[in-house]
Amino acid sequence: MSTRVILVRHGQSTYNIEHRIQGRLDASVLTETGQNTARQVGKALQNLKFDAIYSSPLQRAKQTAEIIHSCLDSPPPVQTKENLREIDLPLWAGMLREEVIEKYPEDYSLWKKHPHELCMEVSTPEGQIKHFPVLSLFDQAHKFWPEILTSAHKTILVVAHNGINRCLISTALGIQPSYYHSIQQSNCGINILNFTPPYPSFSGEYKPGGAVQLESMNLTTHIGEKFPKPRDKHKGPRLLLVRHGETDWNRDGKFQGQIDVPLNDNGRVQAGQAAEFLKDVHLDFAVSSSMLRPKETAEIILQHHPDVELNLYDGLWEISHGLWEGKFESEIEDGFPGLLKQWKEFPETVQMPEGENLRQVWERALVTWQEIIQSVSGTGIVVAHDAINKAILCQLFGLEPQHFWNFKQGNGAVSVIDYPQGPDGPPVLEVMNITSHLSGGILDKTAAGAL
Repeated sequence: MSTRVILVRHGQSTYNIEHRIQGRLDASVLTETGQNTARQVGKALQNLKFDAIYSSPLQRAKQTAEIIHSCLDSPPPVQTKENLREIDLPLWAGMLREEVIEKYPEDYSLWKKHPHELCMEVSTPEGQIKHFPVLSLFDQAHKFWPEILTSAHKTILVVAHNGINRCLISTALGIQPSYYHSIQQSNCGINILNFTPPYPSFSGEYKPGGAVQLESMNLTTHIGEKFPKPRDKHKGPRLLLVRHGETDWNRDGKFQGQIDVPLNDNGRVQAGQAAEFLKDVHLDFAVSSSMLRPKETAEIILQHHPDVELNLYDGLWEISHGLWEGKFESEIEDGFPGLLKQWKEFPETVQMPEGENLRQVWERALVTWQEIIQSVSGTGIVVAHDAINKAILCQLFGLEPQHFWNFKQGNGAVSVIDYPQGPDGPPVLEVMNITSHLSGGILDKTAAGAL
């Protein structure tokens, strides 16, 4: 039986607003704003039934968990887990960020550029030891997942911290520690992970097992924020990655690929809902696949932005399913026995009959994405397809095609990707797969993908 994990970062704390490094210090508590946003999380989750609730023992997380708990209907008790503690930064904890930059300039630079390489000399009763904060936290995350992924649990709430949440997401998806800063976690942001047994190995190295899917990441619409604001001194573009609205073939479960199927009426409604969601966001550019369904989605969004020109890219076309296109799963199984199961379990090994394989999709998606980010500035939309969007998201973290199913992309969903250091710098996934403008809730209820 699959397990859904709702992963939440604690609310705003006193150290957050003071810009102090918290780490494992337990001196920080929730502000009034932090308490209010925790209640908003509770309201957003109140229709879900949880089988278990886990929290970090540090009081800012535990207080958040208890407030959420008070908003739920007959919830299980909150259990604290040591492996949910925040990153251990013993030489910096309690210091203002500016003080750390002034006192440890080289280490702070290393922390920002290569966080997995940061090492601190720490005194212990046994003598001086070398402590690698990020690598240690990844090891902690690897140990946490097997503690809670059991057949007895169906839906689990986990409340923890910025750093450990990044590591939990990364270890679930096979993302390496060097990408630690490429995942954003806002106060009271909600992440949704779906695990299907047999659960994968969490030995520190990605191994195929059961499916792990990141349904959504860092949702903040429930606390009144569409998505995080760009960081100070933001130099590069912000790209709002959108999947096209629903088609009849999406709804019916028919593989479409590069057959140019238009939006259906519901798809136009979804595009309109995305347009309303993005209406007040200033757009400097707009890009779309040149196929009908994303092009129409983009055009509907741009009705609120009439001065923005739409540029079309053939490189953003959906994967070619070849002879599968126009067929239902039952027809594909009849014509190509076993290949559909292989596509669902080991997609990187499948060559679509008279179509593409994922390596080809990876290559053209990367070339097109690089062309886009080098040619734009400011904030804009990129409207494309399920497989292309997944390929782009995977490549933000250096993930290969075997990770194709790790990221969900709902029809009409919005994701936000920043390049804070410019187009040649590392990207940051700020939020992924927002569908609240479609369903009104945090869960993605759109049609099936990769068809």
